[in-house]
Amino acid sequence: HLRPGCQGVARTCAPGHTRTMTTSAEDRTLILLRHADPEPGRAGQDDRERPLSDLGRDQAQDLGRWLREQGLGCDEVMCSPSLRTRETMQELAAAGCPEAEVQIEHRLYNGDAEDVLSVIRGSTNDASVLLVVGHAPGLPAAASLLADGEGSEEAHDRLSDGFPPGAAAVLRFSGHWEDLAFGAAALDDFRTP
Repeated sequence: HLRPGCQGVARTCAPGHTRTMTTSAEDRTLILLRHADPEPGRAGQDDRERPLSDLGRDQAQDLGRWLREQGLGCDEVMCSPSLRTRETMQELAAAGCPEAEVQIEHRLYNGDAEDVLSVIRGSTNDASVLLVVGHAPGLPAAASLLADGEGSEEAHDRLSDGFPPGAAAVLRFSGHWEDLAFGAAALDDFRTP
């Protein structure tokens, strides 16, 4: 589980899970996940401290099961420091989302598409499957710019309808993370709650 205030790496494990790796060291899968549904903000509450709603917890667990069913074993996770993103990741893990290294990445909170891309480029090349848990509008913009119309037409149609809380874009890329650029990926799937 994520430790409160942890700035480094924490282990999140799903009992009995084995990782699914891609066939080539150069083939990469990127999952861009907008945090699940949060509680509304209260007067005077720091936005970073908004927890997930009960609906959000259900959304995150559903997504964790879906990722497991798709064989998307995450090798590394980059997560915004906000409470709702950390709780989203905890619920994914509780639902059996595969083992992953979780890194708290401050640039993902209020970050734009360039910030999201910068975070992705900083991922370890040992990670074949990377999960980024963040916020709108940066994460949805990054998904659109990275795929730039490439990939599944159906997934692009769903993405064009919006990127609600709890939604995930699954993109494919061939190369090293540090070389990822806008327009260099293909959108394979887009899942909404």
